[in-house]
Amino acid sequence: MNLLDGKLVSEKIKEQIALDAAEFTTQTGRKPHLVAILVGNDGGSETYVASKMRNCQLVGFESTNIRYDESISEEELIAKVKEINKDDTIDGLIVQLPLPKHIDPDKVTEAIDYRKDVDGFHPINLGRMQRNLPCFIPATPYGIMLMLDYYKIETAGKHAVVVGRSNIVGSPMSILLARNANPGNCTVTLTHSRTKDLKTEVLRGDIVVAAIGRKNFVTADMVKEGAVVIDVGINRETSTETKSGFKLYGDVDFEHVAPKASWITPVPGGVGLMTIVGLLKNTLEAAKEQFTQNNKFFYLA
Repeated sequence: MNLLDGKLVSEKIKEQIALDAAEFTTQTGRKPHLVAILVGNDGGSETYVASKMRNCQLVGFESTNIRYDESISEEELIAKVKEINKDDTIDGLIVQLPLPKHIDPDKVTEAIDYRKDVDGFHPINLGRMQRNLPCFIPATPYGIMLMLDYYKIETAGKHAVVVGRSNIVGSPMSILLARNANPGNCTVTLTHSRTKDLKTEVLRGDIVVAAIGRKNFVTADMVKEGAVVIDVGINRETSTETKSGFKLYGDVDFEHVAPKASWITPVPGGVGLMTIVGLLKNTLEAAKEQFTQNNKFFYLA
């Protein structure tokens, strides 16, 4: 078993992002700028946003965190999004999920200018990804592909099984793995909670991506010997064993699956760190496109 070390890979890639950002700043007189909107006081969301802001600083980006009480109306939030869309000093915008129940996340996502959609959730970006055209790829799948590329994991002709069909991870991951690219060129099975005989389907996977949001859902009897296992899950549980008062678990039963895997990501220290890298790379690309105004990246006005 070999670890797919998200800490190692993310640090290596961030070194290059920092160099590219410094060059951009020298050329333009400004830093790439990411804005994150956080609604409410969800502990997990606060942790994620703080990490994103901290990493922006580390690579030489400007970052702004806009916070709202959970009582903000959908109309107010969308109005703020549209205001940011018009601000040429802002390159990337993310609205941290989940949002309060009275706010439709799809409406908010679609309100974001797709050219600033560095989370890669806008329908235009997802549609262009489907067609294998340049776009902002959702940050977590993007980070996973960067990790596979760094470790030179052979994917062509392999059978990949994705467990989970969310629009954020599972569905785009299945598309990326099937694309005619490297990494890619897999035969992909997209499974979910309603899949019949799920264990048999997952056992077919040379590459298994677990993104179903359930602690230790993928067990050793579901994974064949030598599989590459990507654990996207971050499940928080209270714990007296840690200073933070909580412990993180993946969607994969790491202790029992790891001995069977050829490569596996740990939790924490795996995909979560690569998600940040995907976001940073998207933000830098957004900044470059806005500066050059060459419209090669997108064909829509």
